[in-house]
Amino acid sequence: MSTERAFRFGRAQHLVGVAGLPDAATPAAPVGVIVLNAGMVHRVGPFRLHVELTRRLNADGYPTLRFDLSSLGDSSAADEAGSQAQQVKADVADAMSLLASHAGCSRFVLLGLCSGAQNAHGVALDEPRVAGAVFLDGYAYRTLGFRLRHYLPRLWSGSRWQRFISRSLQARASQGDDVFAVRFPPREQVQRELAAMLDRGLRLHFIYSGGVTRYFNHPRQFRECFGRLADRPQISARLFAGSDHTYALQVDRQRLLDDIATWLRDNFPISGGSNP
Repeated sequence: MSTERAFRFGRAQHLVGVAGLPDAATPAAPVGVIVLNAGMVHRVGPFRLHVELTRRLNADGYPTLRFDLSSLGDSSAADEAGSQAQQVKADVADAMSLLASHAGCSRFVLLGLCSGAQNAHGVALDEPRVAGAVFLDGYAYRTLGFRLRHYLPRLWSGSRWQRFISRSLQARASQGDDVFAVRFPPREQVQRELAAMLDRGLRLHFIYSGGVTRYFNHPRQFRECFGRLADRPQISARLFAGSDHTYALQVDRQRLLDDIATWLRDNFPISGGSNP
């Protein structure tokens, strides 16, 4: 059993979130799970994805917190100087402190979709309390393999070729880049940062949907992007090619929740005793 509680918290009491706290009789979980906003979407997530996810993980015995970052959803601004990245890091630090005080966990797994995945990446870079992260439609880069898989089937049809040229010209004219006009850092930078996380012992899981075929279109592409990092035992990747970006269909959503729950159990199993 678990209980959900709403909190106003943070260094300026400006953040709002809902914590899922397993019953005191439940064996202590080694990590708490913190779910970040997907873009400008309220903490419930697209089509209540974050609600369903956190409740599923609560049922498995993991404490969770879904909350709104500063100036999103029900949270207000912190009224402080600093970059957006610094603000996100401070907000997540506040979230960790809240969950630690109410659930007793000292290490955390971050989970984010799209821009939430980018924020999770940025926080995990240098936050010592982060033990792992799940990136939904996070960083990846177009490779030679991606281009061959994307373009070759289109070259056999005259009508497809015509549409391809038209779309290419339109895309070039409105170049906003990869996903939702968000520019990814250079691949080499992300490779270095992921390697540094793995060297610190973090466990990382990438999940890509069929909603990002404009930059990721095959399970093999993860290795094409990140090379030998893909061989490290702490990192894994999945592609749900038939799912949309927000997992709106129930069958797709169930598959996603099962995958995340299994990854969490495999990497951070719950056993008796106290939290590390």
